[in-house]
Amino acid sequence: MSAELLINVTPTETRVAVVENGSLQEVHIERQGNRGIVGNIYMGRVSRVLPGMQAAFIDIGLEKAAFLHASDIRIHDEIDTEQALDESQLPVRDIKELVKEGQDIVVQVVKDPIGTKGARLTTDITIPSRYLVYMPDAQHLGVSQRIESAEERDRLKQLVSQLNDENGSFIVRTAAEGADEEELIQDAQFLQRVWNKILKRKKSSGKIRCLYEDLTLAFRILRDFIGTEPERIRIDSKLAYEQLFEFVNEFVPNLSRSLEYYPGARPIFDLFDVENEIQRALERKVQLKSGGYLIIDQTEAMTTIDINTGAFVGHRNLEDTIFNTNIEATQAIARQLRLRNLGGIIIIDFIDMVKEDHRRRVLHSLTQALSHDRTKCNVHGFSELGLVEMTRKRTRESLEHILCDACPCCQGRGSLKTTETICYEILREVVRVNRAYDADRFIIYAAPSVCEYMLSEESHSMAELELFIGKQIKVQGEALYGQEHYDVVMI
Repeated sequence: MSAELLINVTPTETRVAVVENGSLQEVHIERQGNRGIVGNIYMGRVSRVLPGMQAAFIDIGLEKAAFLHASDIRIHDEIDTEQALDESQLPVRDIKELVKEGQDIVVQVVKDPIGTKGARLTTDITIPSRYLVYMPDAQHLGVSQRIESAEERDRLKQLVSQLNDENGSFIVRTAAEGADEEELIQDAQFLQRVWNKILKRKKSSGKIRCLYEDLTLAFRILRDFIGTEPERIRIDSKLAYEQLFEFVNEFVPNLSRSLEYYPGARPIFDLFDVENEIQRALERKVQLKSGGYLIIDQTEAMTTIDINTGAFVGHRNLEDTIFNTNIEATQAIARQLRLRNLGGIIIIDFIDMVKEDHRRRVLHSLTQALSHDRTKCNVHGFSELGLVEMTRKRTRESLEHILCDACPCCQGRGSLKTTETICYEILREVVRVNRAYDADRFIIYAAPSVCEYMLSEESHSMAELELFIGKQIKVQGEALYGQEHYDVVMI
């Protein structure tokens, strides 16, 4: 699989497109004024303990208090050093025994603030580099499960075990497969220097503050890019290219030959039709090549995906048509989840299939398609209602949440009340105001379409209302009013 990274850098934002086999698969966006904070380490203060939720709110200097659950408070001395890093094996104590209100505490962000929710925190600090992850205050050596060779795992474990110190230990990342001893030593020393700087900042001030910021987007992408190494990494900023070239030479030397400056007159995101693909990723409807389509609805609680045959009629029988549409949909779903960065609970409503073999093959196809996703996914199979339930790890906001805001007309509902509904609301409002206040006459200000409907289709209702209240009612259109916006003014 050929992969290419396109990096678009401006003073206000950085955008990275991951293109595989000529097709856009991922988009990462970081704006200067609204950088993500996942990975940042803070000196925080416990503002409130919630025993009923086994959690605490932590003030880390942001607008919203961050959330720390008891299960995210790591107790290192109770971990069996021979066991894998599995949160289910860690003891969870009562939150009241772990933190107190007003207590200072060092925490790390594991999830950005999303919507009305504050950031999610952990006290289990980890600092990543290209090959290793440093775990302060832990004496545990871990190796990524994606490194399948037992011989390679033993080699890496033996090398890294010599790098542990009294302050912490390491996890070997997938990218370390094949790395030599010198590369691992350089990584370990770099991480230990970073942690020592954090400790100095912690001691120098007892204030709530950020102790460590993760790398900016372009640097993180190159540090963490695991899987098929990109054939080309093109950057349209000369300054950013020079900074990245220096970074790559020091930390990811195997990528230096792929890095190149893009001076072309054509915008870099016009390559591979990236700009248009981003626009299409904001639409509800995703067209399939066969004529079928997906409908994707994102809510705060979950994302739902509905598959329809559309114009696809097939060439044999209905069951085969349905099966082929569902198979094609699995590839499109896997791509859209990555492209839109959808996370949390995802419910997929495939077209109903009669044959159990078809259901099994569709599920297998979905699992295979998701295996290329660098974000962790869990597929739980078909439910009793015939829906596929799955989860995808959510750490940052989706593409829609980054690029879009709720519609000011419908307030994010996705639909507007009809002009008829608004007319009847206005008539009821006139009656209510007339009963509550003493007025000589009324003026109704509303959208032109609503006013036209009131003076034509509902003119008889207006006349009856004037007779009922014994007062004149005037209707006046306002071009700047939305369809649901109106005012009833007493004169």
